[in-house]
Amino acid sequence: MATTKKPKTAASKTTKSKTASKPKTTAKTVAKTVAKPVSEAPEKTEKVVKDKKEESIFKGFFKKKYEEKESILTIFKKPKLYGALIGEILGAACLTMFLFGLLGINIINMAMFSFVYIAIVIAVFAFSGAQLNPIITVGMMASRRMSVIRGVLYIIAQVIGAWLGWMVFNSFHIAGGDTAYPVPALTAIGEGNFWNIAMVEAIGALIVAFFYARALSYKRSAFTFAAVTVGGVALAILIGYVVSQAYLGVQGNFIFNPSAALMLQIFPTSGENFGEVFGGIMQALSCYAIIPMIAGVIGFYLSDATSRLSDENNA
Repeated sequence: MATTKKPKTAASKTTKSKTASKPKTTAKTVAKTVAKPVSEAPEKTEKVVKDKKEESIFKGFFKKKYEEKESILTIFKKPKLYGALIGEILGAACLTMFLFGLLGINIINMAMFSFVYIAIVIAVFAFSGAQLNPIITVGMMASRRMSVIRGVLYIIAQVIGAWLGWMVFNSFHIAGGDTAYPVPALTAIGEGNFWNIAMVEAIGALIVAFFYARALSYKRSAFTFAAVTVGGVALAILIGYVVSQAYLGVQGNFIFNPSAALMLQIFPTSGENFGEVFGGIMQALSCYAIIPMIAGVIGFYLSDATSRLSDENNA
């Protein structure tokens, strides 16, 4: 009996050892097969990420860049709107008074203009972003940085501010009598002058809008934002002055601000008939308002496209 039991235990031991050794070999093979794709996975993921980046450079280029949902029914319920509108009115009024003061005494001092403009932008920046120009506001709306209803209200505030600045300056002119300097008018748009003036306005508006769009990248610092913005305006004025004086032979033909241009006697006051007067008004609006605002939109999109191509947001 005992001799018959011993071989059974030995056989059982050998069978157990064999069965126990089998999973070890299978585990090794599984580990080998699993290890291969793990080593190749990072290379594939890097290629996929690179492909996605290359394909998505202009993805979402026209998407909305403001978070709040604003409509004509909800926007007037926000107290911040009224502070922004008051800031635009006061800023546009101060800028118009200072601009008319320089034009009235026929002084072109870029240093004085830059310092005053920087002070105005810094003072209004916290309220509304210190746009102060319909060219900027239209560019903000077109690039979807601002709702249409807010942009329209800003433009109305800018026109009101320019009108108030003109009224204050004109009151001093009336009170001064003959000793006050008259405010000059912009160059009349006649035959052959339209496209020359429109070209200068378009180039200047594109520069102003491009610099403002770039300044938005530094909006955490009010001084840096103001310096970049005013630098664009100063550059546009210098280029407009050189081009108009040296090459086109036209003086007093640029302003780069449609709200201020409306106060500089751009509309004709007389004509042989209604059609001639209406045609002159449309020419003035096209030259000093419509074409500059279109150029401003191009300036904003040019800034956005350059930012995307340089991968500025992902740097």
